[in-house]
Amino acid sequence: KPILNIAMREKASTVNYRHSDDREREHVTGLHHEGLDDIMSNQENVRKVLEDVFREIDIYSNDITLLQNRFVSPLSPIAADFYKFYLSDTVVVAGDSCVVLSFVPHTPQTWGFLGKLYVPKSDSTIMVKKLELYLPHSINVNFVDAMTLTQTFDRAPDGSRLKTSDDMSMELSILPGMPGLYVRRNTTYSRFNFDAPADEDLAFGHAEYQIVADDAYSQDNDFWSTHRNVPLARSEKSLATMVERMRRVPLYYWTERTLRLLVSGYVHTGKPSKFDYGPVNTSISYNTVEGIRLRTGGMTTAALSPRWFARGYVAYGLRDHKWKYRGEVEYSFLDKKLHSREFPVHSLRFTSLYDIDQLGQRYVYTNADNLFLSLKRMEDTRLTYQRRQQLEYTLELRNNFSLVASAAFERQEATRWIPFVNGHGQSFGHYNEAMFELKLRYAPGEKFYQGKTNRMPINLDAPVFELTHTFAPKGFLGSMFTINRTELRYSQRWWLSAFGYIDAVVKGGHVWSSTPYMNLMLPNANLSYTIQPESFALMNPLEFINDSYAMVDFTYWMNGLIFNRIPLLDRLKLREVINFKGLWGHLSRRNNPLYNPQLFVLPADVHTTTMTDRPYMEISAGLDNILRVFRVDYVWRLTYRDNPYAPRWGIRVAFHLAF
Repeated sequence: KPILNIAMREKASTVNYRHSDDREREHVTGLHHEGLDDIMSNQENVRKVLEDVFREIDIYSNDITLLQNRFVSPLSPIAADFYKFYLSDTVVVAGDSCVVLSFVPHTPQTWGFLGKLYVPKSDSTIMVKKLELYLPHSINVNFVDAMTLTQTFDRAPDGSRLKTSDDMSMELSILPGMPGLYVRRNTTYSRFNFDAPADEDLAFGHAEYQIVADDAYSQDNDFWSTHRNVPLARSEKSLATMVERMRRVPLYYWTERTLRLLVSGYVHTGKPSKFDYGPVNTSISYNTVEGIRLRTGGMTTAALSPRWFARGYVAYGLRDHKWKYRGEVEYSFLDKKLHSREFPVHSLRFTSLYDIDQLGQRYVYTNADNLFLSLKRMEDTRLTYQRRQQLEYTLELRNNFSLVASAAFERQEATRWIPFVNGHGQSFGHYNEAMFELKLRYAPGEKFYQGKTNRMPINLDAPVFELTHTFAPKGFLGSMFTINRTELRYSQRWWLSAFGYIDAVVKGGHVWSSTPYMNLMLPNANLSYTIQPESFALMNPLEFINDSYAMVDFTYWMNGLIFNRIPLLDRLKLREVINFKGLWGHLSRRNNPLYNPQLFVLPADVHTTTMTDRPYMEISAGLDNILRVFRVDYVWRLTYRDNPYAPRWGIRVAFHLAF
């Protein structure tokens, strides 16, 4: 087939491995890229995603990670039940007469390979000399039409097994009727050395696995000529010239700019851009209180200053006729290449804002005024107006441990839906709090896609631990109440080999002081028709208020475990997904306004329910991979079904793109 090269990436690195403590570090000395993927401003994001999607596999592992999924290895303990094996041939590989062991999965739609293992007949250690893997044509994998992977191995003088090459090719179809993509990831290994490194600290002393040299992206042609084990083809050498010609075509030029906008969410205002406008998806939205909300804003980039940054927005509600704003100024102690949120962050940031505060609604990976959250199942009036000035210090280490310490002065202003009236009948137009917060986070091995505002995990394999404590002493700078609150969060993906995986989130917290309900543990209620992580689809805002709580959120992605085995239905490549969310909480007398008249009473129309020993639970069953991009869930509410205005069931949708 004729192939047009559109992008090429190269990496040269030295890998150090120490057997005594199983410690491995990769020192990247050269990085080079050319092609159409230059539309991505952050090339580190592209490299991380590609290296995670097209990982190098280890045939001796129980599971093989590829395309961000797990396949059963032919050398796994369960391989005998998962694969059928055949002694199919005897061939000569690199001078050795080898037995060919072929294998195929019992069910070709499941997450397994077709392949061959080449094992020398005279080798008592049964070392694999060569490996060939293929994807079955009927496998439930998206976008991939074909895949071939070949690995070769050699033996060191001391008997160690050495991988000498890892060559993978894929044919992909992204959209029906469009030209396909051909991807090749070719890794070669040479210059093996078994001597101890001259400097152990330099080789193994880094906290992160991969250490990129400062001049990795600026290596010259002489460097690459020396380090390439495989020379470039003629078409690969002329790639830069081809891309330059394509960008002179108006249709391609504007298509590239549109894709850049969709990926980043921001509009560049120059080349290089010193100010980016956005996020575009928040320019217009709708909620009950503000009506149509118009917003404009943006951020400065490192092209203006590598250490001083500013970002913010102004917004206006056509129904409440109020101007809102947020502005921040940040000084980075490290020079940045693109923007202030780049990892690792070591900065001092001052923020000032005036905006609505939606009680009991917090979104993990998106903005509350995202256009796609405007359509809601009920009126959203559980909100106040908030003024906040905050000084925040952030320190992130390369081992993915971070510390955030902040001091803030906050004023909450009452609304006609959320008035501030205590048990003695006294009414307040606002109340103030001066608070201090410390947040510790540790995520060893975490990989994420670095956006200009948020970070999206590339995979969820790494465990994430978060500990947050908030303290506001009563009377300090006019603080009306004491806040003393602690929360702990853990999340991780648990793999079940070829039987799918579970995304787990476990959280808990406790309030140690007497404080009004706005400062207690308010579970996240999702009023939109979209699926939102760590929020309850059928819970209303402020339906439950606790000062102690424990919460679980488990999502089981079955990857077609059942549908793959049903004739005709298996052709649709649907996948099952099950989710369970549970919340147990308690409200003590000191934080219950019925027993403490110093606190603000709950509005009459809020319909808050005091939680008993019975937890709140909801469960959903859904179809994933509909047309390869959609997920639809049917959600049931299992407990507290008779609460006022409580929905008992619902349909929720999400855009879910995965291999």
